[in-house]
Amino acid sequence: MRRMGLEALYRKPSLSRRQPGHRIYPYLLRDLAISRPNHVWAADITYIPMLRGFVYLFAVLDWASRRVLAWRLSNTLTTDFCLDAVQDAVGRYGPPEIFNPDQGCQFTSQEFTGLLTHHGIQISMDGKGGWRDNVFVERLWKSINYEEVYLHAYETISAAQQGLERYLTFYNQTRPHRALDGQTPDGVYFDPCPHGAPPRRQNTARRHLRTNTFCPTNRGHLCWDRYALSGKI
Repeated sequence: MRRMGLEALYRKPSLSRRQPGHRIYPYLLRDLAISRPNHVWAADITYIPMLRGFVYLFAVLDWASRRVLAWRLSNTLTTDFCLDAVQDAVGRYGPPEIFNPDQGCQFTSQEFTGLLTHHGIQISMDGKGGWRDNVFVERLWKSINYEEVYLHAYETISAAQQGLERYLTFYNQTRPHRALDGQTPDGVYFDPCPHGAPPRRQNTARRHLRTNTFCPTNRGHLCWDRYALSGKI
């Protein structure tokens, strides 16, 4: 099989590999105070396992609010579905000041960097192997996998599309975030605090998503699967 150039199709490590000759941009976010929407956007690609095989998910995330601004699925690891998502996000919300992906060949390509520079966006790139440089996107992948993907065995790409659309709507509009002081990404993105940081809430109880009763601890315990099955979204 090796002599014939045949190999099995399966999930492999290192989605983001450098392309020799592509320009690598410096990391601009170190020690940068990011406190307002559309200051910094981040992006990355991950695997979405299915009942048979897998697809690739690309997402654009607003750093300050954690809001998913645009996303696309693809069964091939090309640049076009990434470009489509970025164009969608810029068209809907305007360009950010800084865009931070990793050093994958999709993001260092002339088509991708040219789209960003055309809109006057500064380009920042993670250091090699520096997952902490894009930690909020990595945290998004964990939430998507454990609260949606691993609970369902998608049989088709359209089923994966519908499941992710349902979950990401919940993620943006309903799911409270501890880092946002219990607010939702939509709440912070569309109604930011005048000073940038999410306002602190004093002695305000929220409802448990699991039991629909008021939470005296103000933690808003999350159980996505039960919440989805309850028919509230």
